[in-house]
Amino acid sequence: MSPDAKDVIVIGAGMGGMATAARLARKGYTVRVFEAGDRHGGKCRTEWIDGYAFDTGPSLLTLPAVYRDLFQRTGEVLGRVVELKEVDPSFDYRFHDGTHVSFANLSRKKTLDSIADSYGDDSAREWDSVMRRAESMWDVSREPFIESELKSMASLLKRRSLVRDLFVISPWKSIRGLKIKSPHLRKILDRYATYSGSDPRTAPAVLSSIAFVEEAFGAWHITGGVGKLADALYQRCLDRGVTFEFNSPVIEILHTGGEVTGVALADGRVLSAATVVANSDAGLIYSHLIKNPPASVRRAKKKIAKMEPSLAGFSLLLGLKPSTDEPLEHHTILFPHDYDAEFESIFNKKIPVEDPTIYICAPHDPTMVSKAGHEAWFVLVNAPRHGADSFDWSDRAFAQKYAQKIIDLIESRGISIRDRLELLEIRTPADLEKSVMAPGGSIYGTSSNGAQSAFNRAKNRSPLKGLYCVGGSAHPGGGLPLVGLSAEIVAEAIIKRDNPGLPSSLDRH
Repeated sequence: MSPDAKDVIVIGAGMGGMATAARLARKGYTVRVFEAGDRHGGKCRTEWIDGYAFDTGPSLLTLPAVYRDLFQRTGEVLGRVVELKEVDPSFDYRFHDGTHVSFANLSRKKTLDSIADSYGDDSAREWDSVMRRAESMWDVSREPFIESELKSMASLLKRRSLVRDLFVISPWKSIRGLKIKSPHLRKILDRYATYSGSDPRTAPAVLSSIAFVEEAFGAWHITGGVGKLADALYQRCLDRGVTFEFNSPVIEILHTGGEVTGVALADGRVLSAATVVANSDAGLIYSHLIKNPPASVRRAKKKIAKMEPSLAGFSLLLGLKPSTDEPLEHHTILFPHDYDAEFESIFNKKIPVEDPTIYICAPHDPTMVSKAGHEAWFVLVNAPRHGADSFDWSDRAFAQKYAQKIIDLIESRGISIRDRLELLEIRTPADLEKSVMAPGGSIYGTSSNGAQSAFNRAKNRSPLKGLYCVGGSAHPGGGLPLVGLSAEIVAEAIIKRDNPGLPSSLDRH
């Protein structure tokens, strides 16, 4: 092996880039991370504003085993660097007709009892049936689709269990194709499509497995905010010898003869490397960072161009004074009368939603406020992307009006805000695009709309030899757990490339 074969450049200090860097550094690689922004974590961050802390990216952790494995494999265990706390109930779902149902954390029985109390035994049995099917989908899809490098459709067609797997996953069926009778439960299941920034009218039914994962592995809060996970991972990278350069955008991935040779930085430096890991939006990587691409890269670029970007988000950061009202649960969802109108507005009309579903994260965490009794709420509504081909979110006057509309809608559901309001910050899709270089402010990179989405998403191993893609726009998709798995897949692919005799699943068990 040549002297520099273990030198790796990582583009982007998001969770995928840092998780890959930590795993590789633990195996003896020299890893340098170049980040265009001024901080680590990408979208995963906890921001303090005037005495209030907000999780402005992920606001809960599911499938914590992914990060437990990461920290265990790279040094000290996760539980010694962050404190995980169970969120119970995991969600309080409230509907326009005044009814509500709470989903218990880590207990299907309690959830089914809650559904039965609110909507009757038939609805409870229907949800149980959906969860049993979702569990089967998870069991079938976990190893070949989620935990493994997805190289091609052909590799899946060779599986002996193909016919059984296809019957279980039903790739021709959307989430709506599951035909849930209960209108309340249908809205809850639809919401799992939005976990990947997708439209439930076209998103594959297999996304319902997210509901099972959430139920089986729990919803978890990290004391001090989920951004503490990013801080801990950054520190783990430093402890393993990874070096970081912030405010250092990479402007080109250099290559010759179909192989990576290094990167060019905006400050004029040209750095040599035979291995580059790109933790950036796949569309940007293939369209802007790879100049004069070979034919294989052009073909990959065309596939990625077919991917529909995920929906974006419009968020409010609310600092609230103490109240005598009953506190909200950690996660509260306010559903509108017409959920379809939301997806029609976002994906078809590309305009802000008149009556959106409202997600409120109100952590019961005194370490996230500087004054006792105060609360820091993160409020999020789904929104169309920012841009010329969608909606222009640069109009701050409109953003202010829309923020007041969201507050009006929350108050109309009996939740007081204005008489408690001490801080109001507004974040639009344009703000997200600017802060973390997420095109259009897409939260999850690319959506999973359509049965072919998994195969059009960027492969972890680029056709440009030595270039690997990690993060929400690469396989297996967006969200903290999948990004963590993406990093494991990439790190394993690089290590196995350099050590071909090692067994598969090198770092997993």
